[in-house]
Amino acid sequence: MNQEAKTELPAITLTARDANRLRHLAEAAMDKFPTTADFLAREIDRAKIQPNDQQMPAFVAMQSSVTFCDNTNGLSRTVTLVFPEDADVEAGKISVLTPIGAALIGLSTGQTIAFQTPSGSLRSLTVTDICWPSPQSALPD
Repeated sequence: MNQEAKTELPAITLTARDANRLRHLAEAAMDKFPTTADFLAREIDRAKIQPNDQQMPAFVAMQSSVTFCDNTNGLSRTVTLVFPEDADVEAGKISVLTPIGAALIGLSTGQTIAFQTPSGSLRSLTVTDICWPSPQSALPD
């Protein structure tokens, strides 16, 4: 077995609200996007769950904007993590049901995650900044 292919996953945190909604999304997407849905489900299962009432999480949550460095090419990118129905790549809104979105959810600034792309290659991302929407624009429970 190739030990270099094994990577240790960073600790992640999700709000209870995000974990619940993402669990349903992963289950619903298993037939259409089995690989990404399974990856997302595994991320939810290993996450520490934080109560919804805590202010401004210190991790990538739904509707947050995250700046990350793609460690394979050194490029930096800022995106907003959204549910599939709100995705708009041109507007910088990526779905949590994409490999990058599923990899970013729950990470904190400075954390790196490696994951396998649909083409089978290994990709690594490092979170460099996280911003959250103002309370007025937050989604209801």
